[in-house]
Amino acid sequence: MGTMTLFLTALGLSMDACAVSISNGMCYANISKKQILSTATAFGLFQALMPVIGYFIGLTFSDIISFLDHWIALILLGFIGGKMIVEAIKELQEPEACLTSEKTLTFKTLNIQAIATSIDALAVGIGFAVIKVDILSAALYIGVTTFICSYIGSYLGKKCGEMFKQKAEILGGAILIFIGLKIFLEHTVL
Repeated sequence: MGTMTLFLTALGLSMDACAVSISNGMCYANISKKQILSTATAFGLFQALMPVIGYFIGLTFSDIISFLDHWIALILLGFIGGKMIVEAIKELQEPEACLTSEKTLTFKTLNIQAIATSIDALAVGIGFAVIKVDILSAALYIGVTTFICSYIGSYLGKKCGEMFKQKAEILGGAILIFIGLKIFLEHTVL
């Protein structure tokens, strides 16, 4: 997997965390710089860890399914990206208030958000094992990209409000679908 493809994958995966960070910035009016840094760190750490876990799960089964690798990548990334887009469109059609009515962002809430937004990265890690991606560099790209996007997202949410949340999720979903199609085409047509 090339550097640009890896970066786009990392960017696509980071969009859920970025969207939640924007939402946190909006919903927790008193979010501090320390909480913004904690948010970015938690999201970046979980987004880096989950593909590694998925990778080792995928290695266990890669010999069995290697002839289907391009189909697996297409289905996993297409499903994840499509799901992100559908959820964002639903939110655009039925705007909701903030995710929570709590006044402060708690450690427990932050960790739940970090785990929930990184489940997709676990599935991508399985795909990485099948197509033999260098998991350490991939995890680093994903973690750092997510950290930066979440950090910026928290400030954007605090400053700009609701208008960016769904757009970030739609962009992230579209990037993941594009990467899935690219991998599929590289293995079947190109």
